[in-house]
Amino acid sequence: MADKRKRRRLDPSSDDDESGRLPFKNRLKPDAAIVKTLQDLTASLRSSSSSSSSSFKTLTLTDLSLADTCREVTDLSLASVQSSIESLVLSIARSILSGEGFSYSVPSRSAANQLYVPELDRIVLKEKSSVRPYANISTVRKTAITTRILQLIHQLCLKSIHDQTQSDSVLDDVSCMLGCTRSSLNVIAAEKGVVVGRLIFSDNGDMIDCTKMGMGGKAIPPNIDRVGDMQSDALFILLVEKDAAYIRLAEDRFYNRFPCIIVTAKGQPDVATRLFLRKMKMELKLPVLALVDSDPYGLKILSVYGCGSKNMSYDSANLTTPDIKWLGIRPSDLDKYKIPEQCRLPMTEQDIKTGKDMLEEDFVKKNPGWVEELTLMVKTKQKAEIQALSTFGFQYLSEVYLPLKLQQQDWL
Repeated sequence: MADKRKRRRLDPSSDDDESGRLPFKNRLKPDAAIVKTLQDLTASLRSSSSSSSSSFKTLTLTDLSLADTCREVTDLSLASVQSSIESLVLSIARSILSGEGFSYSVPSRSAANQLYVPELDRIVLKEKSSVRPYANISTVRKTAITTRILQLIHQLCLKSIHDQTQSDSVLDDVSCMLGCTRSSLNVIAAEKGVVVGRLIFSDNGDMIDCTKMGMGGKAIPPNIDRVGDMQSDALFILLVEKDAAYIRLAEDRFYNRFPCIIVTAKGQPDVATRLFLRKMKMELKLPVLALVDSDPYGLKILSVYGCGSKNMSYDSANLTTPDIKWLGIRPSDLDKYKIPEQCRLPMTEQDIKTGKDMLEEDFVKKNPGWVEELTLMVKTKQKAEIQALSTFGFQYLSEVYLPLKLQQQDWL
């Protein structure tokens, strides 16, 4: 029996390590070889970025003759925002005095008013607007909230808004109406995203070393304007969907084994995390690899980071991070890494509908690899969370799965 166990341990064709609990670990090369692969990837990215930046300028809606049919907002000074609000209120006062009533013309952010622009690889907002009258029972509440928020922004003191869902939506409307970004409104969202790893940056003048922030990491500053002086020896940025996976990687100090920066928004991406990720990508010129659940919503979260959300398509130029790679968990990984059936979840009818709807999106069709994976997901009707990998052990994610992915450059 002992001889059989010994022969099994030495069998190079086996996918298990000597304990039989870590499939594929024996396929891993030394860490130095994987790091060398990542160094080559980063050098190639920086070289191409340098050559393209010297030869080409970033495309805009104007370059594509879309400036007259699509909307985009810009950063405005506080004085400009105040002036825009005053002009808007004066026009409303004139409308009331002339007997035409009180209403706002608000850019429509409905799905029908969105356009995916392949040349920009992001979603933008088209020019259609809707009228929001005060003398209408279906819009009176939002009209009142819009007026109150305009007043509070004008005073630079946003507070006492009780219906958070509606106020967030109205803030997006106000940004569209005034043609400015949400940060220009001097409105700061609560902290949500966190970052850990090989990154040093200044936060309002204080230098932050993200390798010394514990496994909880550093909360991403809600005001991107106060972030500067980014320095890093990382070879890539690892974007993680789930907080649990982020904590696992931070606790294992994965960023020391493979120099990287790990960031998460703990689910749906917030504005601050999207801005911070873009800033890191553009300033540090690092590849971004995404680790999300193998379900339609994981891919939707990835697409929000990369192509923008329909709710905030008016500001996609500032919120999107170009060329994010889908590292995992992908539908094809479930069989490839022998994820047990009991760790896979059946897709609901809503999941399947969402997956099919995504297959019709232009930003998905642009990437054949995404189409293939999403088609496989819908066909098998199976999904899995990142935590499914823990069936092989809590450290399987950081010890085997991610190193092997990096070694094989297995991303889309």
